[in-house]
Amino acid sequence: MNVSRFSWFNLTSLIIAFSFLYLPILLLILFSFNASKLVTVWGGFSTKWYVSLFQNEMFMTAAWVTLKVAVVSATLATILGTMAAIVLTRVGRFRGRLLFSGMVYSPLVMPEVITGLALLLLFVAIGLDRGYWTITLAHTTLTMCFVTVVVSSRLVSFDKSLEEAALDLGCTKLSAFFQVTLPIILPAIIAGWLLAFTLSLDDLVIASFTSGPGSTTLPMKIYSQVRLGLNPEINALSTLLILLVSVGVIVASLVSKRAEEQQV
Repeated sequence: MNVSRFSWFNLTSLIIAFSFLYLPILLLILFSFNASKLVTVWGGFSTKWYVSLFQNEMFMTAAWVTLKVAVVSATLATILGTMAAIVLTRVGRFRGRLLFSGMVYSPLVMPEVITGLALLLLFVAIGLDRGYWTITLAHTTLTMCFVTVVVSSRLVSFDKSLEEAALDLGCTKLSAFFQVTLPIILPAIIAGWLLAFTLSLDDLVIASFTSGPGSTTLPMKIYSQVRLGLNPEINALSTLLILLVSVGVIVASLVSKRAEEQQV
């Protein structure tokens, strides 16, 4: 068996790659504690920009809208994506299966500009005023396919004999799903929800097409502020978002580990 040997070239490549990925994030976090208003000049350690951020009503309003949209759209996408995954992996061939799977997976390869424009034309055609719910529906459409992929990959490797054993012991198909299948695929569902939540937090293009008065999301607000010039409050806001996502990943990892330990 050939074992790859350690070399300085491999170490240097890893250092360069990880530095390219994470050094900008570390610098952003560092300069969020910069006392100077100039984001490129270090003026000492200070947390005043965090205080200023929480006093900025426009940022707080945009953050609240973004969190509401992300939670609701991720929940809807998880429910619909899980149902779609069950249909695609458990139901055999049926008329329209190819069309159904194409509609489910098309947002994965469709440019966001096209998706946003298509949804905008749809909302205008049906007379739905753009605002909170149009963004939520748009993000649900975008993220549902990602949940479907994650849950489908878990259902494909699922041991169906466990469900059959539950049915033999007197469970109905519905109770077998909730008592046997759902706990086993729960880590995949949680991962899908977190992925959908993160994608909704990050989206700028589709939200720009489907938003309306009073429904500005945080990425839209950050983009508009950056166009006018760099602001230390944006560094503080970005640091808090990084912290939020990191905590979510850690919690999801702990939940998944606990679920795997219970299955053993």
